[in-house]
Amino acid sequence: MRKLAVLIFCISMALVCISCSRTAGNGTEKKETDISPGLTYSHSMETVYAEQFAVDYYEDGYALITIKDESRYLVVPEGHPVPEKLAEDIVPLLQPVNKIYLVASAVMDMFVALDALNQVRFSGMKAEGWYIAEARAAMESGEILYAGNYSAPDYEKILSENCGLAVENTMIYHNPEVKEQLEKLGIPVLVDHSSYEEEPLGRTEWVKLYGVLVGKEEEAEEAFRAQMEAFTSVSSGEVSNKSVAFFYITSNGEANVRNSLDYLPKMIEMAGGHYIFEDLKESGRDGNLASSTITMQMEQFYASAKEADYIVYNSAIEGELSSVEELIAKSSLLENFRAVQEGNVYCTTRNLYQSSMELGIMIQDIHRMLSGEEDDLTYLYKLK
Repeated sequence: MRKLAVLIFCISMALVCISCSRTAGNGTEKKETDISPGLTYSHSMETVYAEQFAVDYYEDGYALITIKDESRYLVVPEGHPVPEKLAEDIVPLLQPVNKIYLVASAVMDMFVALDALNQVRFSGMKAEGWYIAEARAAMESGEILYAGNYSAPDYEKILSENCGLAVENTMIYHNPEVKEQLEKLGIPVLVDHSSYEEEPLGRTEWVKLYGVLVGKEEEAEEAFRAQMEAFTSVSSGEVSNKSVAFFYITSNGEANVRNSLDYLPKMIEMAGGHYIFEDLKESGRDGNLASSTITMQMEQFYASAKEADYIVYNSAIEGELSSVEELIAKSSLLENFRAVQEGNVYCTTRNLYQSSMELGIMIQDIHRMLSGEEDDLTYLYKLK
């Protein structure tokens, strides 16, 4: 009986150790690093905020990318073979990873930051949909071609140029047959989960993953460090705790606001402000946001936000505004808002959401707004 007890204890401890080895230092669950007899594990990437991906490095330049949805990709250095007896669930990506079909719009700015736009050949958005100047110019010149959106890709066009990888956003899960068809045609599919990061700068840190893919890790580190420095420059400053309402008015005359669990309210808090709808929380069964926005009647919006110190109009859907009068024309109730009467009304620029590599600058903008520095902003401007 004593020997049996000892045996059970040893087995239990072994299982605990295995369980621990399956969790990355940043909280991302991943499988064991022993993925092929031909690979020797070296070390893992350290992340600051990102929890939705992990990268393990192996000798001779191999790198294993693990995403929170349990998909795994082995980046194989140019001129090196795919290791023998590689774990079956791992998708090998042979460098250089070229002629990428990029559907996840948040990723385009990362490729611009990496100076790797030449490795993108296809876009899931037409030229006029891009507010990133480099992306629009590349499409207008024909360097990047439109190849259909996430639900209806142009398979013939993509195949004709030997697409090396499709980078999708999580909308692809609504059309799983598209992902299956791309993979059936021999095109690897990587689903970007940066929008699932709880911390705003965790989204930006995904540039490190794409730096591994395109062989520009130093550029990725530098780009992320720049946003960290922008955030650090305001994080140690004075906290204003002034309240902010972030919204837009729909075509039906309703107010669309951000779920308080969304990254934009968190950016307001990081900038030293206070999101006026702090208790407007709505999460799904999996713990992620059920929706990043919530729509409410104008009367409800007025009752909740009329005393906000600042109001910021979200231009992404209905377009940029040129004056306070244009804002009030959307609803006469807005004229009675404290922020309107005190002249603290701002609007976002249209490129706010596509600029995923500028979140540190955006936090800096909000901080400057709250500090009364209205003339040195990048993604916000004051309405007169």
